[in-house]
Amino acid sequence: MNFINLLKVAMRAIASNKFRSFLSMLGIIIGVAAVIIMMAIGQGSKESVRQNISQMGTNILMIRPGADMRGGVRQDPSAMQTLKIADYEKILEEKAYVTYVSPEVTSAGQVIYGANNTSTSMYGEAVDYFDIRQWQIQDGESFTEEDVRKSSKVCLIGKTVVDELFPNGQDPIGKTVRFKSIPFRVIGVLKSKGYNSFGMDQDNLMIAPYTTVMKRLLAQTYFSSINCSAVTEEMTDEAIEELTTILRASHKLTPDAADDFTIRSQQEMMETMSTTMDTITIILVVAAAFSLLVAGIGIMNIMLVSVTERTKEIGLRMSVGARGLDISNQFLIESILISVTGGVLGILVGYLGTLACSAFGLPTSIPMWSIFVSFAVCTLIGIIFGYFPAQKAANLDPIEAIRYE
Repeated sequence: MNFINLLKVAMRAIASNKFRSFLSMLGIIIGVAAVIIMMAIGQGSKESVRQNISQMGTNILMIRPGADMRGGVRQDPSAMQTLKIADYEKILEEKAYVTYVSPEVTSAGQVIYGANNTSTSMYGEAVDYFDIRQWQIQDGESFTEEDVRKSSKVCLIGKTVVDELFPNGQDPIGKTVRFKSIPFRVIGVLKSKGYNSFGMDQDNLMIAPYTTVMKRLLAQTYFSSINCSAVTEEMTDEAIEELTTILRASHKLTPDAADDFTIRSQQEMMETMSTTMDTITIILVVAAAFSLLVAGIGIMNIMLVSVTERTKEIGLRMSVGARGLDISNQFLIESILISVTGGVLGILVGYLGTLACSAFGLPTSIPMWSIFVSFAVCTLIGIIFGYFPAQKAANLDPIEAIRYE
């Protein structure tokens, strides 16, 4: 019996038991849909994280104080005071692989304008900060080097702060707001960046000259960090090596002494986040794939029932010349048809499920290879779990099969 005839016989057998065949497919449909949706969410989240980090610049370098041992107790890096103005000035003088440099100090508190107030974060930065973090100014202007030298009480505010303090559509430019009782004149409004992948509102901030924040708000002489940007992303390693050399010399560290600072790159963060997201995606996909295994067992169970029900039919076919191979192929084709049809429907359900997830605001992206892999896996399941019932049918004794009631 040729393949076309076997295919027709298999399709008739499936059509004669539509509901049972659909129940057999249901496990495959759910399994494939779950795998595709999990892959889409994992891939979409990964791309979203990469995009958010890329928006901040992939050539950014962040210098932070390092942990230290004092009195036998390891100190928290945030409590260390190893980054000073001298370090910033030395980097400006000797940098070759670094373009922009901005020291950073931060303070959290309440900002007030009239009867309105909100909690926000104040960032003390240099003029270069806007180029490093790729901030764009929507209205007004940035502060200048002169403002930094004079520790001017001027600031730029994010969209969230504008909405909270000026809810009636007032123009905030030129208005004076108070942060921790210190008056700041608003000279600019930052272009909105929205929420990042970690759920943090990037527009809930104020940016002022770092000298102003250090002297008038914090009364400190050290930085919480120093932000830099490498000339190009490819020169990130050279820039890190250069900054390490400059800071070790500035801190007068001996050759055998450990660094009292740490330098992290956005590229490193991106790789770390990608690895984390890949791990999470694999776990989700493996969990969803178990339903495919259960579906395969269900198909094998249904095919075994089908062989038992059609024992007499198998005996009649053998009596008129059908070989064991023909009988085996017939049931194997039925199994593959059920599995592949369930796979196709599962891909469709998975695509619709992905659209539904996108509608609820989840980042999704269906990798094309996941569809091909799902289709291949469904075919493989049909072959593997259909093989045993097919062999059982092929090995029936024709005479006993005809007598079967």
